[in-house]
Amino acid sequence: MSEPYSPVPELNLLKEFSDRIGPVYYSDGFELREYGADAGLHTWSEHPEFLSRFVPFAQANGSGSDYALWRCDDRTDLATLPVVLVGDEGGLHVIARSLTELFQLLALDSEPFSDGGFLDAESVEEHSDGHHEFLAWLDQNFGLGPPEGLDALRAEQKPLDDRFRTWASRYVDLGDH
Repeated sequence: MSEPYSPVPELNLLKEFSDRIGPVYYSDGFELREYGADAGLHTWSEHPEFLSRFVPFAQANGSGSDYALWRCDDRTDLATLPVVLVGDEGGLHVIARSLTELFQLLALDSEPFSDGGFLDAESVEEHSDGHHEFLAWLDQNFGLGPPEGLDALRAEQKPLDDRFRTWASRYVDLGDH
């Protein structure tokens, strides 16, 4: 039996799905990377406490942004950790409160903006080749679909993003991002 992709069962399910459908996108710009691989976080800060709190796992867009789990505490269920967007244009934001919330955002089939926002489902003109298979996978495995009410979702994420930004500002200059 081969080694699992990660210690996170939800990510392992996604990796199996991704391997099964082959080299096609199922969400615009998203691609799993080596679990825990470098995501350029050292360009933000080389402080060991800062770097040790992130677990990169995926490319977020085609221009260099990544997703990483934020070890905000010592919980053992890594799938419940917040997901941070490490933006290629300087953004560093909580993008989802958990992996399943990120999976719902991936169902929008939209690359994230540097401020952590997404296009809503109605604004996406053309879907990725594997999008419909991803929607079926998301429903089958988690009983979920694309989120409704992105503004409400961002409002629910804001307290966690504020907490993240307060913590991160001890190590990096977040400026006006």
